[in-house]
Amino acid sequence: MLSGDMYNQMFYYRDGSPITQGASHDENLMIWGHLHDDPRYKRVAETILADGTWISTVWLGLNHNFLPGPPLIFETMVFESEISLNDLEQVRYSTLAEAEAGHAAMVIEWERRGDVERR
Repeated sequence: MLSGDMYNQMFYYRDGSPITQGASHDENLMIWGHLHDDPRYKRVAETILADGTWISTVWLGLNHNFLPGPPLIFETMVFESEISLNDLEQVRYSTLAEAEAGHAAMVIEWERRGDVERR
């Protein structure tokens, strides 16, 4: 079971600040859920490579770091395609800047892999 502070520090805005305006965990969950349902707020970047590989970076807003350290609230995932959601790689980040840079790096890496495979 999570302690009160950890339990209330589960949800984060895109700027990394905790969602704590609600009077309870359930109210904070509702704030997070409203933001999470907004695709413009959630989407950081997406790229479809020439071979159809889909790279998607999103704001999770829910801390996925289950160890001591900064909250991991962004995620880049690489999928076979937008239709086939078989995930090929995943990286999580703490900040929007890290997520944007991580997305760009992932695109470069998977474009390179595609070039190698096409040779």
